[in-house]
Amino acid sequence: MGHLDHAALGWLTPVLSYVMACIGAALGLRCTMRALGATGRSRRNWLITAASAIGTGIWTMHFVAMLGFSVSGTDIRYDVPLTIVSLLVAMLVVCAGVFAVGYSRDRARALFLGGLTTGLGVASMHYLGMAAVRLHGQVHYDPVLVGLSVLIAVVAATAALWAALNIKSPVAVTIASLIMGAAVSSMHYTGMFAVSVRVTPSGAALPGATAMQFIFPLAVGLGSYLFLTSAFVALSPSTGEREASASAQRPVESAAAH
Repeated sequence: MGHLDHAALGWLTPVLSYVMACIGAALGLRCTMRALGATGRSRRNWLITAASAIGTGIWTMHFVAMLGFSVSGTDIRYDVPLTIVSLLVAMLVVCAGVFAVGYSRDRARALFLGGLTTGLGVASMHYLGMAAVRLHGQVHYDPVLVGLSVLIAVVAATAALWAALNIKSPVAVTIASLIMGAAVSSMHYTGMFAVSVRVTPSGAALPGATAMQFIFPLAVGLGSYLFLTSAFVALSPSTGEREASASAQRPVESAAAH
């Protein structure tokens, strides 16, 4: 059996991956809150932004953490198409969950279905990402820990959608984001502790790209997207702020007319 190291680069990858999960959760919650206060095309656009933020944050968290993953006795490569599919799955399933909550009139039913769909999608993203790993040997999973990781993903997704519906204040959003980041990280490392590898020594070249060739540049790009989108959301006035501004302008316009 190969020795697995989940933090080959020290605390850097666990901490950075947690930060990315928190940023994605915070941005997703803020965008969902904006969507619930909007209508028409504006609501749809905010929900799409929320889904892309949460999906990107979860995927980036996973693969930043994977930068610290190593197995003694073998190199590791990643199947590029399958890795990209895992990113698309993350975004699509989160989008389905967010839209279910954003447009459904039965909030309880939407929360259940949205949380279940999103949680299963997040777990699928994780295990698709693991299926993209190429190494000299065979990967095995502990079914109990796999089941626990899926359960954590469903509970975390449901909690995130509930927070989007019920939390309004910036402080509460921050606290919820920290909790969500911890839940997503817990799901990831629970899934990783389910892994064992039976190494088969070989001098043959592995297919795919190294983490630094592909995963790192893509994670940096998606992380930049999260930071830029966060800045846009922070600077964009909310529905309440726009209404307050419009109300303040009306008396001025009336006075000018007289």
